[in-house]
Amino acid sequence: MIVESLKVFITVVDKKNFSRAADELFISQPSVSLHIRNLENEFNAKLLNRSPKQVEPTESGRILYEQAKQILLLYNKAKEEIDQLRNIVKGSLKIGASFTIGEYFLPRLMAEYAAQYPYVDIEVIIANTEEVIQALRTNQLHIGLVEGKVPYTDLQIDKFMEDEMILVVPPKHSLARHEEVEPEHLHDQVWILREHGSGTRMFSDYVREDYKLRVKRSFVFSSSQGVKEAVAAGLGIALVSRLIVQRELASGELVGLRIKGPRIIRRFVIISLPTVANSKALEVFKEKITAYQWEI
Repeated sequence: MIVESLKVFITVVDKKNFSRAADELFISQPSVSLHIRNLENEFNAKLLNRSPKQVEPTESGRILYEQAKQILLLYNKAKEEIDQLRNIVKGSLKIGASFTIGEYFLPRLMAEYAAQYPYVDIEVIIANTEEVIQALRTNQLHIGLVEGKVPYTDLQIDKFMEDEMILVVPPKHSLARHEEVEPEHLHDQVWILREHGSGTRMFSDYVREDYKLRVKRSFVFSSSQGVKEAVAAGLGIALVSRLIVQRELASGELVGLRIKGPRIIRRFVIISLPTVANSKALEVFKEKITAYQWEI
């Protein structure tokens, strides 16, 4: 079937190598060569320039590459719509999640979803909030799950959970004996922060700016796990989701404190493009995440 040959051709162009394409597709290298030869016979044109180092598309190959991607997109859409008539949830699902959600909440949900809908191919990309938003806006994702505010009016935003942020300190820290701390006691502390673009970093910045805290020094880590490990090692203090430090609080590796005043609450939200029609796989995923009992 020409669709299979087009898939092979696209993979060869992406990987720039017959052998790597074969590994990606779980077929033999001779099979890859046969698919390419059949396409060149079909279009009566040379599609690839081969060299010992890599493979590059010819001018004809570049035309076919761009059109083949559109053909496969339409083919998969037609298959999904036909499967919907048979009430079978199939297709692909590309999900972007911020680190807190992707590392601590999503795996459990995905295990249940995959067991219930085994014919859906799922890919999860974990990045900071801003990176997930931009990937969604450039059509690299079907849906995003992020924390905090989303300052874009072109996205549909639906809340699915609330999350409390707390201060965590190492057990031997001078603040560790308190359950609640006055904001002025947080002056001249060393802070452990997430990178810019992170939803957690946004809330840390907001709290420090709101209380006009003097910061002695700060260290930046690109993951929640890195922040937790740094605090546990005595490097400084951090503002994190209460839900991601349950084990560390129970084991005594970290001590959790509330800052006196209203609780610091942020939203976990589903973001999607309102202009893009939902597949059945995406519809049932949205329903599942909204109804899920989020506990950790």
